[in-house]
Amino acid sequence: MEPGCDEFLPPPECPVFEPSWAEFQDPLGYIAKIRPIAEKSGICKIRPPADWQPPFAVEVDNFRFTPRIQRLNELEAQTRVKLNYLDQIAKFWEIQGSSLKIPNVERKILDLYSLSKIVIEEGGYEAICKDRRWARVAQRLHYPPGKNIGSLLRSHYERIIYPYEMFQSGANHVCNTQPFDNEVKDKEYKPHSIPLRQSVQPSKFSSYSRRAKRLQPDPEPTEEDIEKNPELKKLQIYGPGPKMMGLGLMAKDKDKTVHKKVTCPPTVTVKDERSRGGNVSSTLLKQHLSPEPCTKTTMQLRKNHSSAQFIDSYICQVCSRGDEDDKLLFCDGCDDNYHIFCLLPPLPEIPRGIWRCPKCILVECKQPPEAFGFEQATQEYTLQSFGEMADSFKSDYFNMPVHMVPTEVVEKEFWRLVSSIEEDVTVEYGADIHSKEFGSGFPVSNSKRNLSPEEKEYATSGWNLNVMPVLDQSVLCHINADISGMKVPWLYVGMVFSAFCWHIEDHWSYSINYLHWGEPKTWYGVPSLAAEHLEEVMKRLTPELFDSQPDLLHQLVTLMNPNTLMSHGVPVVRTNQCAGEFVITFPRAYHSGFNQGYNFAEAVNFCTADWLPAGRQCIEHYRRLRRYCVFSHEELICKMAAFPETLDLNLAVAVHKEMFIMVQEERRLRKALLEKGVTEAEREAFELLPDDERQCIKCKTTCFLSALACYDCPDGLVCLSHINDLCKCSSSRQYLRYRYTLDELPTMLHKLKIRAESFDAWANKVRVALEVEDGRKRSFEELRALESEARERRFPNSELLQRLKNCLSEVEACISQVLGLVSGQVARMDTPQLTLTELRVLLEQMGSLPCAMHQIGDVKDVLEQVEAYQAEAREALATLPSSPGLLQSLLERGQQLGVEVPEAHQLQQQVEQAQWLDEVKQALAPSAHRGSLVIMRGLLVMGAKIASSPSVDKARAELQELLTIAERWEEKAHFCLEARQKHPPTTLEAIIRETENIPVHLPNIQALKEALTKAQAWIADVDEIQNGDHYPCLDDLEGLVAVGRDLPVGLEQLRQLELQVLTAHSWREKASKTFLKKNSCYTLLEVVAFKEGEQKEKEGILQLRRTNSAKPSPLAPSLMASSPTSICVCGQVPAGVGALQCDLCQDWFHGQCVSVPHLLTSPKPSLTSSSLLAWWEWDTKFLCPLCMRSRRPRLETILALLVALQRLPVRLPEGEALQCLTERAIGWQDRARKALASEEVTALLQQLAELRQQLQAKPRPEEASVYTSATTCDPIREGSGNTISKVQGLLENGDSVTSPENIAPGKGSDLELLSSLLPQLTGPVLELPEAIRAPLEELMMEGDLLEVTLDENHSIWQLLQAGQPPDLDRIHTLLELEKLEHQGSRTRSRALERRRRRQKVDQGRKVEDLVQQELQSKRARSSGIISQVGREEEHYQEKADGENMFLTPSTDHSPFLKGNQNSLQHKDSGSSAACPSLMPLLQLSCSDEQEL
Repeated sequence: MEPGCDEFLPPPECPVFEPSWAEFQDPLGYIAKIRPIAEKSGICKIRPPADWQPPFAVEVDNFRFTPRIQRLNELEAQTRVKLNYLDQIAKFWEIQGSSLKIPNVERKILDLYSLSKIVIEEGGYEAICKDRRWARVAQRLHYPPGKNIGSLLRSHYERIIYPYEMFQSGANHVCNTQPFDNEVKDKEYKPHSIPLRQSVQPSKFSSYSRRAKRLQPDPEPTEEDIEKNPELKKLQIYGPGPKMMGLGLMAKDKDKTVHKKVTCPPTVTVKDERSRGGNVSSTLLKQHLSPEPCTKTTMQLRKNHSSAQFIDSYICQVCSRGDEDDKLLFCDGCDDNYHIFCLLPPLPEIPRGIWRCPKCILVECKQPPEAFGFEQATQEYTLQSFGEMADSFKSDYFNMPVHMVPTEVVEKEFWRLVSSIEEDVTVEYGADIHSKEFGSGFPVSNSKRNLSPEEKEYATSGWNLNVMPVLDQSVLCHINADISGMKVPWLYVGMVFSAFCWHIEDHWSYSINYLHWGEPKTWYGVPSLAAEHLEEVMKRLTPELFDSQPDLLHQLVTLMNPNTLMSHGVPVVRTNQCAGEFVITFPRAYHSGFNQGYNFAEAVNFCTADWLPAGRQCIEHYRRLRRYCVFSHEELICKMAAFPETLDLNLAVAVHKEMFIMVQEERRLRKALLEKGVTEAEREAFELLPDDERQCIKCKTTCFLSALACYDCPDGLVCLSHINDLCKCSSSRQYLRYRYTLDELPTMLHKLKIRAESFDAWANKVRVALEVEDGRKRSFEELRALESEARERRFPNSELLQRLKNCLSEVEACISQVLGLVSGQVARMDTPQLTLTELRVLLEQMGSLPCAMHQIGDVKDVLEQVEAYQAEAREALATLPSSPGLLQSLLERGQQLGVEVPEAHQLQQQVEQAQWLDEVKQALAPSAHRGSLVIMRGLLVMGAKIASSPSVDKARAELQELLTIAERWEEKAHFCLEARQKHPPTTLEAIIRETENIPVHLPNIQALKEALTKAQAWIADVDEIQNGDHYPCLDDLEGLVAVGRDLPVGLEQLRQLELQVLTAHSWREKASKTFLKKNSCYTLLEVVAFKEGEQKEKEGILQLRRTNSAKPSPLAPSLMASSPTSICVCGQVPAGVGALQCDLCQDWFHGQCVSVPHLLTSPKPSLTSSSLLAWWEWDTKFLCPLCMRSRRPRLETILALLVALQRLPVRLPEGEALQCLTERAIGWQDRARKALASEEVTALLQQLAELRQQLQAKPRPEEASVYTSATTCDPIREGSGNTISKVQGLLENGDSVTSPENIAPGKGSDLELLSSLLPQLTGPVLELPEAIRAPLEELMMEGDLLEVTLDENHSIWQLLQAGQPPDLDRIHTLLELEKLEHQGSRTRSRALERRRRRQKVDQGRKVEDLVQQELQSKRARSSGIISQVGREEEHYQEKADGENMFLTPSTDHSPFLKGNQNSLQHKDSGSSAACPSLMPLLQLSCSDEQEL
C-alpha cells in the first residue's frame, strides 16, 4: 500500500537568489553568474529588488479563456496504472454480464492492482496457496497481522482477480461468469468507480475522463430494485435531480426463462452526475457493455432458426455436436455455440444477462488502453469568473478563507489526492494561453495603447519575458519566427491543485516563469544530471504506461510523487514561488508542480551560449525518439555563423565550436552517401520550405544542411543518418539536396574563428600595455582606445578587461587630482585638497601606473613649494610669540598651496586663539554695546573648541562666571514675570538696579523694565482719574482694570478699582431687573433713555397715531387691498375677533400674541352684579409691547435706585438717563396733580364717586362688603406732600398680565358673571367738556410715553373712560382671552401641584441644607466686596410680582446723601442743572424710608 499523505516529506529547498540593482541590470549575465550553483538543483528562484514591480498590463475585461480539465488521481503515474487495471478487470466482468464490486478490507478499499502484483511477485496463486503464504501477502499490503486477513485476501483474489489473470495468460478457456450473484456475500464490496469521489469540484462540466467515453447512461432502477436495496429505498434517488452514486445496481431480469431466448442483455452503467452549485460532482467511469445490444427481435429470429440449412450451424465449438439444444449457449459477440457442460469449468445452468465466449473475452481484454491526455473544458471564463470559482472551491474544500490555508497543508493534500484511487477531485487549469492573442502581463512596446513613462521602463526591461528571448546574448533572437511558448510567452491562470506534470522544455532550453499575482506556485525540480535516472525510475515503476506511450514524459500529463523518486535515488528540490518572483529551469532539468490557489503566471523559453551543446544533444535524443523538432538546430547555427560580427563574443566562441562539430559530421555523412553511389546533387533553400516538407520520414528531424530524396518518390526525404530508409529505388534515382557546399562551410567557420579569436589579439595588446613588456608606457589615449575596441566589438567582461578599466579609472583619478591641485593654486582655494602624505603617494602612484602622464611634472613642482613653506612655518613657530600679522600671512600662503601641511594646523591654532581673545575683550569692554546671552554662550562654545593656553583658559573662566551670574538674574526676572504672586514695583526696581552693572543684554530684565514702566504709567493714570474734578466713567475704569490685570506687577490701586467696577455692575444689574421684562430684547439704556427730545417724541407719537388711525380696523367686514394694514408682532395681519388696538400708538395686534390686561386684577371677598357695573374701573387699558418696553416700576422704586447711584464714585450712562427720566416723570406728576385738583375735574370725580355709591347701594342687604376703591383715587383728600396711594386692583409692575398662579379658583365664575353683565353696561356716565377732555387726553398720552408707573395716570384713565361709552368689543375680546388663559392655567396648575407633591417629600431637609451651603459660599466669595460696600449699598427686595424693588438704607445715610449732593454739585454740575427738582425728592424719599 502507498504511504499516506501525512507521510509526505517535502524535498529540500532550491537555491534562492536576490540580485542587487547593479546585477539586475544584466539578466542573462546574472543567470550565467549563478548557473554553476543553480544548475546543480535544476531550478532556482530569483527575487527581484523590492522596487521592481511591473504593472499588470492584461486587459482584464477582454481576457477570456477556456481551461483544461485535470482529474488529480489520473495525473499520478502509479495511480493511473491502478485505475487502468481497474478498468480492464471491470471490463472483463462487465462483458460477461456482471458488475465489478471492489471489496473493503480493514475499512479501506482493497487495492486490486497491488494485490495482483504482489501475488505475481510471490510466485503466483498456486505457489502461494501451496506454501500458505497469504499472510505474507497481507503483510506486504501493510495490513495488520493477526486478523486472518490473508484468507480474506485469498477469497477476494479467487473471486475477482484469478479468473481475469487466467484469461490474460490463456491458461483457461472460460471462467465463472457469476461471481457476484450472491447478495449476502457482496455486502462488504463496493462497486467499481464509486470510491468516495464526492469531493468539491470547481466548475460545471460533464465527465471528461477517458473512461467516460465507453459508458452509457444507467437504466432507471425498478421498484423491485428499490425494495431489495436499502440504500435506494432510503434515499429514493430515482426521479429528477442529482443521484447518489456508488450503489452498484444491476438491472434484474424480470423473466425467469432462459436468457438467450427471451430477454435483451442489460447494460450495467453508473450515472454521471453534476452538482447543482456549479461544482462538478465525482464522476464515475462507465463502460459500454455490449457493442451490439441484443433486442427481442433478434432473439426471436434465432429462436425460429429451425430449418435444416441452419441446423449444422448450431453445434458446440468444443465437442462439435448439436444435440441437447436446451443446454447450448450462444455468444453475444461472435455467435459461437457452447454446451454448458463442455465449458471449463462446466456451468450448472444457463446464465442470465450478456454472455460471451472465452475467445471474445480474451480479444476484448487484450485491447491496449487509450492514450491519456487533457481535455478542454466547455465553459469559457474571464479572470473574474475564474477567480470566483477558484476561491470558492478552495474555501469550501478547506473550510477556511483561501489565504489562511498553509502551503504545507495544501501540498500534503495534493499528493494525497493524486495518489488516491478512492477520491476523484477535478480541477481546471488555464495553461498555455498564447500571450500574442490574449496580451502579455508585462507592458509591450508595440501594443496599441499608449504607455506611461513607468510602463515604458518595464516594457524595455530585460526581465520582461517578451524581451528576454530576443536579447543580444540570447540564441533565440536569431530565429525569425515567433515560436509560441519559446519566443512568445505563454500565460497560466491557476487554481488550487491545478498542476503541471514532470517535463523538460522543448529542445532542452532554459525557461523562466514570473508570477504576476495571486497565491504561490509550488515547484519541484530535478537537475539535468539526473534526468535519465528519473526517466528510468518512472519507466521501471510504471512500465504499462510507457509501453503504450514511449514519449509519455513529453506529453506533460504524468506526475510521480517526489518522495517516490527520492526513495529511488533521484535528487529532487522544491520551492514556493510567490507573487513577484521568478523561477528559472535549466537545460534538461525535469520540473513539475502545482498551484496553491488562484494566480496568474507567465513563462517563456530562452537559450544562451552555454545551451548550444545541450541543444545538439537534444536533437540526437529527439531523433532516437522520432519526435518532431520545434526548429532546426542546424539552421540556427548556420544563420548565426553567416553574420559573425553581430554575435556576442561568448556566443561566437560557442557557435564556432558547434559549427566545427557540425561540419565534421556533415563531411562524414556526405562521404557515406558517395560510397553508396549517390552522385546527383541539387541546392535547396531549406529555410524557405515549411517544416513538414523537410522532415525526415524516419526520425522526424527537420533537415537543413542536407537531405536525401528520390526522383521516383517525391513525397518524402530522409536525413543523411537514415539514407537506407528512404525507399527501395536504385541509388541512381536518388539525389542529394544540400544547402551549402563543403567548400562554403569552412569559409563560414573561418569567419567565426576570426570573430572568436579577435579577442585573443586584443587581449595580447592589452597585456603588453598593462605589464609594459616592451618598456614603453602607453598614453592615456591609447589605453582608452583599447577599452573602446572591447566595447565596440562586444568582448566579454573578462579579468583583463576589468584590469584595463581599473587602470583607466586610476589614471583618470590621478589626472583629476592634479588638475584640481593646480587649479586650486590658481584660484587661491581656501580648503586644501590633499595632505602632504597624500601628495607624495600621488606622485608615487603616477610613477607606477602603466600610463605616460605629463602632469607628473606639475606634481613635483607643487611638492617643492610645499617643502619650502614647511621650513618657513617651522621657523616662525619656533620664535613665538610672533606677531599675529605674520602668522596670518603664513596661514594664507599655506592655504594657497592647495596642500595641507602639518605646520599649518599649528599656525591655525595660534590665529584662532588670538581672534577669540580679541572677540571676548570687545564683548566685555564697558564702552561696548552689550551682547546677548546667545553671543556669550557662542563665545564660550568657541573657546572650548580652540586649543588651550593660559590666556585662553583665564578668559574662558571669566566668561563662564559672567554667564552664570547673568543667567541667575535672568532666571529671577523670569520668575517675577511668570509667578502667580505678583511683586510690588519696589521689588522690581531693586532687581533692575542689581543688574545695571552686568555687561550682558538680558531679555527678561528688559521685559521687567518695560513692565515696570507700564505699571508706573498706569499708577499715574489712576491718580489722575481719582484726583480729577469729575467722577470717572465706567468704561475708563474697566479699561484701567484690564490693563492692570495684564501687568506682571502687584498694584495696590487695582483692587480698589475692581471694587468700584464691580459695584457699578451690581447697580446696573439691579436696575435692569427693575426695568426690563424677562427675555426682553431691549437694553437698560434703550429703555430709560429718550429716543429724542421730549417735544419731538410727542410729535412723533402723534404722527404715528394719525398713521395707525388711518389704517382700516381689523374688525371691519372688508379691507381695501391697496390701503396699508397693521402688522402684529407675529408678522401677520391682525383680523377678525380677538384683535386689540394699542391706546397709545393706535396700532392693532392679535390678542394672543401680546400681553393683555385682566378685567379683574385681584379676587374680592364678594362681587355683586351691582358693584361690577362700574365698568369704567375695569382694567381695559392696553399698551402694545412696542409702547410699553419695560416693567414700568413705580416712582418710589426709581428714587431708591437713584439714591444708590449717588453713592457710586463712577459715572454710568444708564444712571444719567435714569435721572432725566425721573425728572421728566416728576414734572408730569406735578402737572397731572394740578389738572386733577382743578374745580371742574374735582366735581367730575365727586360725581363719579356718588355714582359708584349708588351702584353699591343696589345689592341685597345681606351683602356686607362693598367695592370702595373709588374713594382711594380722590386726589383732593390727599396732601400734596404725600405719595398718591395706589388704586386697588392695579398691577404694581406696570404689566397688565398676572401670573397663572395668582388667579383665584373662582375666577371662572367671575368671568361668567362679567359676560352676563355686558348687555347692562351703559355710558357715558359723565359728560366731559372738550376743554377738560383735551388736556386730560394730552396728559394721558404723555404719561403713557413714560416708562414709569404713576397713580395719576390711572385716575385720568378712569375719568376719560367714564366720559365715553363702554368699548364692548374690547371688553368682549378681553373676556374671551382671559377665559382661554384661565383654562390653560388650571391645567398647568394641576400638573405643577402634582409635581410639587411628589418632590416635596424627597427634597425636604436636603433642599434646606443645599440652600444654606450656597448662601455661605456666596457670602464667602463676596466677603471682600461686602466689607467695603456693605454699609453703602442698599438691598433690594422683589415683590411677589417680581417688579417693585425697595431699598433699605442704613440709619446714618443722610450725611452721606448730603455729601453726595455736594459732590454732585461740584463734580457733575451739568447733571444737577438738568434735574433741578430731583434733590429735594431724593431727600424726602430718604427721610420717609428712615421713618419706615
